Amino acid sequence: MSYRLRSAALTNYVEVARSVGVDPYHQLSSAGISQSVLLDSDIMIPADAVARLLEASARAAGIDDFGLRMAETRQLSNLGPLGFVMREQPTLRKALESMAHYLRLQNEALVIHIEESGGLAVIREDIIGGIPGSMRQATDLVLGVLYRMLSVVLGAAWRPRTICFTHDAPANLATHGRVFGAPVAFRQDFDGIVCLATDLDAAVPTYDPVMALQVRRYLDAMLVQSNTTMPDKVRRLVVALLPSGACSVDRIAQHLGVDRRTVSRQLASYGDSYLSIVDEVRIELVTRYVDSGDRPLSEVATLVGFSSLSAFSRWFNGRFGCSVSTWRRDKEQ
Repeated sequence: MSYRLRSAALTNYVEVARSVGVDPYHQLSSAGISQSVLLDSDIMIPADAVARLLEASARAAGIDDFGLRMAETRQLSNLGPLGFVMREQPTLRKALESMAHYLRLQNEALVIHIEESGGLAVIREDIIGGIPGSMRQATDLVLGVLYRMLSVVLGAAWRPRTICFTHDAPANLATHGRVFGAPVAFRQDFDGIVCLATDLDAAVPTYDPVMALQVRRYLDAMLVQSNTTMPDKVRRLVVALLPSGACSVDRIAQHLGVDRRTVSRQLASYGDSYLSIVDEVRIELVTRYVDSGDRPLSEVATLVGFSSLSAFSRWFNGRFGCSVSTWRRDKEQ
């Protein structure tokens, strides 16, 4: 499935590309993106094309922090209407919940999910769709922007516990130090921000209930116009819930506020089922995880929702016609 995002995602791309000696317009053309999208931040463009653009630009520049450099100067206004959602909520928790609810108006390929345990909260991001192999630059851009937005909402004095990345550490951490000013951990099980659970209930100073109502009405109207299908809704929830090991059609139905029969019936009308979507998402994620490095297969199994490596291995063999090790070796040749 093809996902889209607002061309605002390319804010300051040209400036960053030039600063590291890369021809931005050549890279845009190679990624199949028209230069005209730079003139209007509300044009919807393919998310996978943007991911390819960022990875190719990083390779051309010989750096591994291209996406984070783009995030470094982002402002809340770059999120368009979604920026108002962040500012016009009473607490950070409500701001994040509203952001997650309306996020597809900004980026159809991004899922934001909040998990709490032991006094800590994880604000996790997952990119669906995309391209086989590395999504490092897109991930860095998303987490960098998310951190900057939270800092704007809560004030510059706010600091999370840890910024977590699934990919390896870069050769130079200078940009991470400038952007985050907080501990950064690599080769983690998720991409996201860890903070105190109490931070989620921190008051948002800019909250205005009258303005919040107006913003909500406006965005609700935009959601109706966007016509998200049941398969889209289920797919986003599957991506968010798979790593927890608690992904099921009943859980999906609970999140959607309907019963499982309604979910199954509406999926069937599109020629889909809960299990077919789970399989599709797993194939997409496994391709990315196995392609992007030497992550232990036990971790990959957990990240795609299997309780054991043996169960994952049987599933992989059934879908790809070979063992994981054989598939990975063939890819490396």
